Amino acid sequence: MTTELLIIDGSHGEGGGQILRSSLALALATGRPFRVVKIRAGRAKPGLLRQHLTAVKAAAEVSGADVTGAELGSRELTFIPGPVRAGSYTFPIGSAGLPCSAAVWTIGAS
Repeated sequence: MTTELLIIDGSHGEGGGQILRSSLALALATGRPFRVVKIRAGRAKPGLLRQHLTAVKAAAEVSGADVTGAELGSRELTFIPGPVRAGSYTFPIGSAGLPCSAAVWTIGAS
């Protein structure tokens, strides 16, 4: 396992929240820290939205991660995961875009 911070350009591809959600899932599975820059740069409303913050907070809670930039509208986020902790967790999602992704990354990390 490497602890080198991986820098990810969030404007690549579709430039939406999937880059962040995939990065969170992989960080939980591998323990590798990352920084996403230019979050959702290709969107009409760039930066983190409420559903993205929910995903970040959920991933941080299950791993005891150190997170900077987890604020509404933030265009940069650093996520340094700890070990995934087993348990029963409940997270208010509040958006149709996240439930399937949330289920995949939390099940995949266990």
